Amino acid sequence: QVQLAESGGGSEQPGGSLRLSCAASGRYIRINAMGWYRQAPGKERELVARSTSSGATNYGDSVKGRFTISRDNAKNTVYLQMNSLKPEDTAVYFCNADIVVDRTFRSRPYWGQGTQVTVSS
Repeated sequence: QVQLAESGGGSEQPGGSLRLSCAASGRYIRINAMGWYRQAPGKERELVARSTSSGATNYGDSVKGRFTISRDNAKNTVYLQMNSLKPEDTAVYFCNADIVVDRTFRSRPYWGQGTQVTVSS
């Protein structure tokens, strides 16, 4: 009954910017960590950025200094600001969240359906 809905993907040219959003909906008790992963054709899924509910963040090495993750806990939403885009950023970007859904208070991973980001020209 928990869903993650991504938005904001699209096509951009090298050096451009995009902002992705991911909103959680459904029945849950608490959202712990939220983040973004990406997967390019023929490659493994990799970490882009991740943020805990307390504000600690970590980034994949390839995006450090270019991407910024942020959260609005009141809106149950995580964002990814993507600047200085490169062709190698082209991938499907997936939202991920660790969510507590019952009174065990143990979080479980949930995934969005993915949003395409294409950087070319």
